[in-house]
Amino acid sequence: MIWSSASEFWAMGGYGVFVWGSMGVSAALLALEVWLARMGRSQALDAVCEAMDAEALDAETSGSAVATPIAASRLQHFSQGAAT
Repeated sequence: MIWSSASEFWAMGGYGVFVWGSMGVSAALLALEVWLARMGRSQALDAVCEAMDAEALDAETSGSAVATPIAASRLQHFSQGAAT
C-alpha cells in the first residue's frame, strides 16, 4: 500500500488497532520470554552452586581435599558470568 501521510500509515486503512496491537503483544511476549529465560538460567546456576557447595562441604567433612578447589573454581566461573 501507498500512504500519503503518516496518520494514514498509523491507521493502516482502518486496521491500525489490530496491526499495532498485535505488534505490541508480540513485543511484550518476546520481552517476557527473554526475562523468563534469564530467570531460569539464574535459578539453574543457583541450584548448581548450592549442589557444588554441598558437595564441597561433604568432601571437607569426609577428609577429601580434592573436591573443594574444583567446586570453588566452578563457582567462581559461574558467578563471574563466564558461562553466558
